Amino acid sequence: MDIIIGLKELRQRMSECTRKVKQGHSFIVVKRSKPLFKIVPLEQDWEEVVDFTKIKKGGVDIKKIEERL
Repeated sequence: MDIIIGLKELRQRMSECTRKVKQGHSFIVVKRSKPLFKIVPLEQDWEEVVDFTKIKKGGVDIKKIEERL
């Protein structure tokens, strides 16, 4: 079952909502009674492809990566 939440309330309660999504809940976010978007838990785990913080503390500048592609 989806939980309907206002955009302002979502911003104010982001930590709580994040925790609920991790538990399997989903949210429909509304503004002025009109739906904007839906937040749902991922169906599967993400596979880590590259962790750029392991290459350089703080990550790598995206422009430098794009230059090398």
